[in-house]
Amino acid sequence: MTEEQKGSCCQVGGRSALPFQSFKSADAPNTDSEAGHEAGEAARAERSPAHADERSGKAGMIHLPGGTFLMGNGGGKDGFPADGEGPVHEVKLNPFYIDACTVTNRQFAEFVNAKHYKTEAEKFGWSYVFELFLTPRQTPYLMGRVQGTPWWFGVKGAFWFQPEGPGSHIEDRMDHPVVHVTWNDAVAYCKWAGKRLPTEAEWEYAARGGLEQKTYPWGDELTPDGKHMCNIWQGTFPETNTKRDGYVGTAPARSFEPNGYGLYNVSGNVWEWVHDWFSRTAYTDEPADNPIGPATGDRRSMRGGSYLCHKSYCNRYRVAARNSNTPDSSAGNIGFRCAADA
Repeated sequence: MTEEQKGSCCQVGGRSALPFQSFKSADAPNTDSEAGHEAGEAARAERSPAHADERSGKAGMIHLPGGTFLMGNGGGKDGFPADGEGPVHEVKLNPFYIDACTVTNRQFAEFVNAKHYKTEAEKFGWSYVFELFLTPRQTPYLMGRVQGTPWWFGVKGAFWFQPEGPGSHIEDRMDHPVVHVTWNDAVAYCKWAGKRLPTEAEWEYAARGGLEQKTYPWGDELTPDGKHMCNIWQGTFPETNTKRDGYVGTAPARSFEPNGYGLYNVSGNVWEWVHDWFSRTAYTDEPADNPIGPATGDRRSMRGGSYLCHKSYCNRYRVAARNSNTPDSSAGNIGFRCAADA
């Protein structure tokens, strides 16, 4: 199995090619109408008053002092050199703030209602959904399997508010990470909240939690003393998830133990968009002080892995692991957290 093949199990994207294998299904109803968008407005507006001002100021954010740290993978056997994980290099960062958690459905609902925002998945009329979560209710909306990663389906009408497509909902997932958001959607939310996406260097510095060159935010053992520390695939991918860590899909944004800096779920759960354009040579091309990535590119960086990552296929839940996607890509395992200047 090539590194390129391994890179695609829990990450999918790119809308322009519509790379679906031939798939026979009934004609899907049109789901990108205003009526479909407005159907959930009342439910989206429901939110706890305790969370009503979470976006203001630095509430829910962690102040980090910055300084220097060693970024990148030191050449361990679990790494993917083709992703540009190395070389290990010293990076200097200014102080900054970062969210303790990924942005939740509740928080995103506030943004949608305040700005009457329509995500790109809604505008395109579809998004990617993992096969395991599809039910017979979604059959009429299936566009087909993705070539090379047949466990991913294009589903008409899938977006953040109905993550598996028509017939699904987030009523019991308001404290889970919002998903089906593109990089562009994430930036729009950040601007509304008076924040920004973290740079890739800031994300890794924060994810390491003060530990130097450890594999995970908590150390080098995936399950120390048999304890699950993150939400990733358990079992045989993609057939069976044994749910040993407690979850099959997303977990609440504030799950498991936080790292040394107080960040939750920087390994697994959902991929997190960061600011930078992706480059495999970034670590040799960028300045050591406050790197922000290349000036241009065609894919944005993502970090952290997701609930679909598995060591046998794609162990990118390591803190040094990198991945990327086109800015207009969305899927049921892609979210984000915000940062801000100190």
